[in-house]
Amino acid sequence: MIKKLSCLFFGLLIVAAVVAQRTALPIGVFDSGTGGLTVLEAILTLDAFRNSDGKPGADGIPDFSSERFQYLADQANMPYGNYAAAGKTSLLKEHVLKNMSFLLGTTAARPVGKQFEPLSKESVKMLVVACNTATAYAIDDIKQLVSNWPGGKVPVVGVINAGSLAAIRYVRQHRGTVGVFATAGTVASNGYPLVLQAMADSLQLGKLSIVSQGGFGLAESIDRDWSFVSDQATTPRLAYKGPSLRHPNYPIDSSLLSVYGFIKSGNSLLCEYDDKGRCTEMQLNDPVNYVRYHLVSLLEKMRVKQYSEPLNTLILGCTHYPYLRDTIASVLRSLYAYQDASGYRYRSVLAPQVELIDPAIETAKEAYLALRYHTLAAPATPVTPNGGDAFFISVPNTLLSEVQLQEDGWFTNEYKYGRHANEQKSFVQFVPFDNRNIAAATYERFRQLLPACYGRIRSGR
Repeated sequence: MIKKLSCLFFGLLIVAAVVAQRTALPIGVFDSGTGGLTVLEAILTLDAFRNSDGKPGADGIPDFSSERFQYLADQANMPYGNYAAAGKTSLLKEHVLKNMSFLLGTTAARPVGKQFEPLSKESVKMLVVACNTATAYAIDDIKQLVSNWPGGKVPVVGVINAGSLAAIRYVRQHRGTVGVFATAGTVASNGYPLVLQAMADSLQLGKLSIVSQGGFGLAESIDRDWSFVSDQATTPRLAYKGPSLRHPNYPIDSSLLSVYGFIKSGNSLLCEYDDKGRCTEMQLNDPVNYVRYHLVSLLEKMRVKQYSEPLNTLILGCTHYPYLRDTIASVLRSLYAYQDASGYRYRSVLAPQVELIDPAIETAKEAYLALRYHTLAAPATPVTPNGGDAFFISVPNTLLSEVQLQEDGWFTNEYKYGRHANEQKSFVQFVPFDNRNIAAATYERFRQLLPACYGRIRSGR
């Protein structure tokens, strides 16, 4: 009997040690670029629950104060929103699953000259998929991947459900059209409308009025993607991929130039003129102009289709878009006030006040509840065998001879979307954030807009 009790006692000790080891692991947060840091910022600053018992209610202590994080930006393969248009959703899913495997694994890389050396890292205990497009196309694949993970069940939280829930709460009280402003890929997936209507049906709200706008090029311009914005350009470029007078799918309508109200300071708008002084080509070269182009496009769509309910809710369905929240709100106000010869152009389809929904806060709440439900919350004094937080970014794997790079050192668009799934190739290496792969201007944006993230990036906690 004593021997059996002794075995049981030591068995319980082993189980307790394994559980303690898992709870001490970091939480993985993933996005196609640095936009997902807006979700991590919401997580780091959330105070919606009591830390003592996990029940709702602020207690003055950040809810994730004992947690550590691993962040991954798949910068080399972004923008994710364009894979659907290229017919490469299988390749997109493959990228996402490779990223999940990286976060769950224990090896990264460190660039040394033109080579890469192995770098040890911890595994993660939970995955927060901050990328809307990845959530739309691959959330079920991710859950399948982790369902039998050797280290134990790994909870997965995605942004679309969280953002939709916040929008439903608003339109339940203020009936109107829900706008989904997201990447072209997220819009093509129809993920938000499907989830929104399912939630509306469960609450017996009837058929929702929904309008979607793919913000082609906006996230890329925020991340200073050379194909969509160039700080050095002074005239239109052949390498430019964004909306233009000549773009077959995203043309700038010359009859709407006064409505767009593009900013022209510096090199924000690039024009080419003929010998008579007429603009024959126009390219956007500033994130603000991308916002103006897409919001006008959205409202013009509503005018043409004669929506009966005005836009009063707008989901910022890309993690990059909250960086420009104030700009989006300002542009919507100016469009509400815009008048032409026929009067107020958009007041039939635009409410005077539009609720901007940032899914980040709801995602943070869902992540906290999942952490508690799966008993994975870190102890008050966490064990940190390998230090604090870690921030990783994917870069082109230059050891792969076929890799094609553009002038800024990232994949060319042709190579990025010309690849195929199941090629069994390591297209990227996962390396820590540094001054070579993150621009100084981007770090400054983090410092100003994401102080909690910035502090952790700089200090490694």
